[in-house]
Parts: sequence; structure tokens; C-alpha cells
Amino acid sequence: MQARKNVVADLSTSAGFPVQRLRRLRGSETLRQMVRETRLDSRDFVYPLFVMHGRDVKREIASMPGNYQWSLDLLPAEIEEIAKLGIPAVLLFGLPVAKDEVGSEAYDDHGIVQEAVRVIKKAVPEMLVVTDVCLCEYTSHGHCGVIKNGTVDNDPSLDLLARTALAHARAGADIVAPSDMMDGRVAAIRRVLDESGLAGTPIMAYSAKYASGFYGPFREAAESAPQFGDRRAYQMDPPNVREAIREVELDVLEGADIVMVKPALAYLDVIKEVRQRFDLPVAAYNVSGEFSMVKAAARLGWIDEKRIAQEILTGIKRAGADIIITYHAKDIAKWLQASE
Repeated sequence: MQARKNVVADLSTSAGFPVQRLRRLRGSETLRQMVRETRLDSRDFVYPLFVMHGRDVKREIASMPGNYQWSLDLLPAEIEEIAKLGIPAVLLFGLPVAKDEVGSEAYDDHGIVQEAVRVIKKAVPEMLVVTDVCLCEYTSHGHCGVIKNGTVDNDPSLDLLARTALAHARAGADIVAPSDMMDGRVAAIRRVLDESGLAGTPIMAYSAKYASGFYGPFREAAESAPQFGDRRAYQMDPPNVREAIREVELDVLEGADIVMVKPALAYLDVIKEVRQRFDLPVAAYNVSGEFSMVKAAARLGWIDEKRIAQEILTGIKRAGADIIITYHAKDIAKWLQASE
């Protein structure tokens, strides 16, 4: 007991204690909010949407509760709800009517994403529309580029990706977002946009996109699983950080306006490193597997979904993300509105 008293006495006379008691600012929720360093805001979010042909289709994605595949006739009401929640942007993924070896519908002027852009802009003109630029949803083989000798051939794929971005921009997309991870695709897209009088269309590059196991539920949502092999030959190897910095640097040099790290939760160190090294807006994609794990554990009663989801997104923002793409966006926006 005497030893304990001496420790307390020593602390009381040392620099900072008890004058510096950090618990003083944690005593009430009002005080905690006042001194909070990182704040979530609905304006931080981009909400992903999956669009498809047909009518009266609102098909829930089994592995992603609360997320749906939407036909275009039902899209305006969903966009209006998103806007009322204060979410400023959506990211579009398309399910084509048919697939082929070269993903023809991806760059068709009347492809599903192009038509969805027009529908959204007519319904809610102020909604920022970001379009995913890739071929995997549209190709019969499920890969992100042209196949030659059993592998994705980088350079011939660039023309198709640039044509896709151009078709999206001409339809009214506010931002095009190449996710394919082909070398040189940002430069190819920037050149085609500029030459077509669309120099004002920004590019949000999936710059550090890892070959991650967290994408599983998305494969169901976008119906885009590879029909052979995997995507490790063009998406990044998860252990690498220095390579991520090189990828971001190249995209910046090629004309990217926003850079992205994907996934987010297991790559917070990469987000932080990118934020510290580059003076561009940084986006992070809180991907399907990260979302579905929270939903599944919450349904089993193992976690508090509201608390965990907000904690995860706060961590992503604290790591340095300016923009968070997340399937939690609508739920968290509702919770934020309720707390105001």
C-alpha cells in the first residue's frame, strides 16, 4: 500500500499531472461532440447503385442486405430518396442485356449505364453521377479487358476503356472512374475526353486497387465473376504499399483528378500514406465484403450495427479519405439526420 501511495505522490508532482487530466473532456456526449476531431457527414459519401434493363425490377442482393439491382423506371424514386438524405453522389455499375468477348454494351451510347445517367440527371439534376469504367460486367469471360492467349492484353483494352468513358461523359456523367487497373488507362481516357471537347470531365482513378477477398458479394451484385482464373495479374498484391504509391503517382501524372484506394478497411495504412504524399482528393471504397460482414454479424446479434458502421467509416476518414464510397451511406445518413 505504501508503494502505491508513493507512485501517486510522484505522479502528482510530475509535469502535466494532475493539471493535465484528459478525461475532463470526455464527461458528457455534448462535450465529446464539441471536441471531436473527425466528423462523418453525409456529404462525404458516394452511394453505389446497380442498374439493369427491364421494368419494375427491385431485386435485393442476397449477400448485401438493403442493396438492390434497379431497373431504370424505378431509379428516379431511389435517387430522390438518396438526395433527401443529403448524399451528394452515386456510383453506377451496369448489368447489360447481353455479354460478349469485348464488352460491347460498355461503350454503346445506349448502354445501361449511359441510359441510367440520363434518367438520374432528368430526375435529380444536382445529383453527382460517377460511372464505373470497366469491362468486367460486360464481357462474357468476366475480365476487365481484351483476352489474348488466355490473358488480359493491356494495350488493346485501353481503346475500349477510353470509348466507355467517353460514352459515359457524353451521356452526362459528372465523373468517370476507371477501375480496370490497366497500365496507362488514365492517360488514354484523358486524351479521348480532351480531344472530344470534354476536358472539364474529371477522372476518379481506382489507383491502388488490390486483388482482394473482400469483393465476394460484389460479384453477385454485378454478375461479374471471372469465368476463368482471377484478376491478380492486373490488380495489386495485398502486401504491397510502395507499389501503391507508384500506381497513384503514375495516375496523377497521367491526369487523374481524384485517386482511390480500394478496399478501405484492411488498407487504412495505404490511405494514410497516399494522403500524406499527394495533394489531391483521396477516395476510399468501403467495399461489399466489408459491408456484408457488418450486416451478417449484426443480424446474428453479435455487434451493434449502427455503432460499428459509423466507427469503421470514421476510421476511414481519420486515415485521410476525403470521399468514402460505401453501401452503408443511406443507413448512416439516416442515423446522422436523426441525431441532429
